[in-house]
Amino acid sequence: MITFGNFFLFSLSTFFMEKMYMNGAELMVKCLENEGVEYIFGIPGEENLAFLEALRSSSIKLILTRHEQAAGFMAATYGRITGKPGVCIATLGPGATNFVTSVSYAFLGGMPCLFITGQKPIKSSKQGRFQIINVVSMMAPITKMTRQIVGADSIATLVRESFRVAVQEKSGPVHLELPEDIAAEQTTVLPFPLTPIRKKLASNESFEEVAEIIKKAKNPLLLIAAASNRRSAGTALEHFIEQTGIHFFSTQMGKGAADEFHPRCLGTAALSDHDYLHCAIGKADVIINVGHDVVEKPPFFMRRNGLVVIHINYFHAVFDEVYFPQHEVIGDIADSMQRLAALIAPNSLGGDGYFQLLKEEIDKNVYKRALPATFPYTPQQLTRVLRELMDKDSILSLDNGMYKIWFARNYRSTNSHSVLLDNALATMGAGLPVAIAAKMIFPEKKVVAVCGDGGFMMNSQEMETAIRLKLDLVILLIRDDGFGMIKWKQGGMGFPDFGLDFGNPDFVKYAESYGAHGYRGVDQEQLAEVLEHCLNTPGVHLIELPIDYAENESVLIEELKRKTCLLG
Repeated sequence: MITFGNFFLFSLSTFFMEKMYMNGAELMVKCLENEGVEYIFGIPGEENLAFLEALRSSSIKLILTRHEQAAGFMAATYGRITGKPGVCIATLGPGATNFVTSVSYAFLGGMPCLFITGQKPIKSSKQGRFQIINVVSMMAPITKMTRQIVGADSIATLVRESFRVAVQEKSGPVHLELPEDIAAEQTTVLPFPLTPIRKKLASNESFEEVAEIIKKAKNPLLLIAAASNRRSAGTALEHFIEQTGIHFFSTQMGKGAADEFHPRCLGTAALSDHDYLHCAIGKADVIINVGHDVVEKPPFFMRRNGLVVIHINYFHAVFDEVYFPQHEVIGDIADSMQRLAALIAPNSLGGDGYFQLLKEEIDKNVYKRALPATFPYTPQQLTRVLRELMDKDSILSLDNGMYKIWFARNYRSTNSHSVLLDNALATMGAGLPVAIAAKMIFPEKKVVAVCGDGGFMMNSQEMETAIRLKLDLVILLIRDDGFGMIKWKQGGMGFPDFGLDFGNPDFVKYAESYGAHGYRGVDQEQLAEVLEHCLNTPGVHLIELPIDYAENESVLIEELKRKTCLLG
C-alpha cells in the first residue's frame, strides 16, 4: 500500500536521483542554454566528447568550422554585432593554441565571447603530459577571465560569472577549461537565474564642466570611435549631431555609428596624420572623443599645449605619448551623449565655417573625383563600384591588407556594423570568417567579404563551412601575388623589393572545388554586372580581381604631401 508519506519520499528521491545523473558536460550545456546561446562555433576533440553528446540534444546549434582560429573570429563577431557573448569550443593543446589569435582579436577589439577548451583528466590520467600545456596561464594575458573548472559543482557559477564579465565594459573574451573527468563528474547543481547589469552613469559634475568648455569652443569636432558601435550608442550620437550642428569624423572601427553620408561628416581617419580631415583637426580647438581606445591606431596625434580633448567612454582613458585627454566623462555612452546634448544650445557647434568648406574639398578629392576606366582596378574604383551597388543595410567584411586603408577612407558606412573591420589587432585571415558570422546573424542582408590573396589563403577553407551552411555570400578577392601593404612600407623605407612575393592557386578552380562559383578577369564594364548577379544569386561566389596599387604613392604620399590646407 502506497501512503502519502511513502509517495512523497519516493518523489523526493526520484527528484534528487534525476538531478544527480546530470554530468558536468550536461550542466554546462544547460547553463549555456540558460544564457540564451544560439550557436557554438568550433572543432571538438576527444576531450570534448561528453560536451558534444550533451550538445546533441540541446537547443544550441553546433557550427563545425575547419580551423579553430576561424571559429574564434566567428564567435567574436557574434559578440561584436549582438552585444551577447559568442561561444566557441576547441580541444586541448593544439586546438587551444589555435585560438590565441582570435582570442587576442576579441580582447583588443572589445568583443564579448566565451572560449571553451577541453583538457585531459586532472584527478588521474594515464597519458602523462601528452598534448598538455598550461592553457589557463596562456590565456591569462589575453582574456578578461580564465579558469580551469576543477569540480562539476562549480560549473554553474563559473558560466554565469563568465557571461557577466564578458559583457562588462570594456567587453571582451573569457575562457573556461573543462577537463574530461570534470565533464563526466555528476552534480546536482542547476543553472543560476540571469541577473541584469546596471549601466554606470557619469556624474552631473563632469557634464557641467565639459559643457562649458564645448560652449566656448570656436571650432569643436566630434570623433566617433570603436566603443560607439556598442550598445546602440549610434542613435544618441546622431541626436547630438542634429541637435548641436557639430561636424564629425570617425576612426576605422567607429565607422557607421553615425551615417557617413551626413552633410557634416568629414570622413574616416584611415591615416594618423596628413589627410584632408587632419586639416580640420588642425583647425579644431576642442575634440569630443567618444568611444576611443588606444588599442586602435591613433586617428590623430595629440601634442602638448595643443587642442583640448574630452574623453567620453565607458571606461577611463589610458594615457600614452599621443593620447592624453584633459577631461573625461565616464559612463554609458548613449546616456552621456543625451545628457550632454541637453546642455548645448541647438545648432551652436557648427564653427566658423571652415569645416563646411573643407567638407566640400573632402567630397571632391576623396569621394567624387573622376576616375579613369582602367584595368587592373585601382582601390578607389573598387570602393566606388561596391558602394554604388550595395544596399544601405548591406554588410562589408574587410580582411587586413593595403586595400583596408582605401576602403576605410573611401567607402562610406551607413549604419552600425555595416563595415566590419579590425584596426586593433589588425590580423589577416579574419575577413571570410567574420562575413560568415555576419550572414548567419543577418541572413536577409547582402554580405561581401573583401580579402587580399594573402589573408584569404589563411582561412580560405571556411568556404566549405559557408557552403555547408547554405549561406549566400560574395567574396571579392583582391590579387597582387604578394603581401602588398608590407611591400609598400618596404619601398617607403627605401629598401629593395625582397621576400614578400608568393604564388597562388587558380582561384576560380579552387572556389569551384568547394562547390562555390568563381569569376575572373572582370573588367571595368563587367564588374558591376557580375557583382550584381552574385549579390542576387544564391550560393557562395568568389570574384578574383587584380589590383593596381600605384596610387598608394601618388595619392597617399605625394598628393597628401602637396596638400597645404589652403582653406585655412
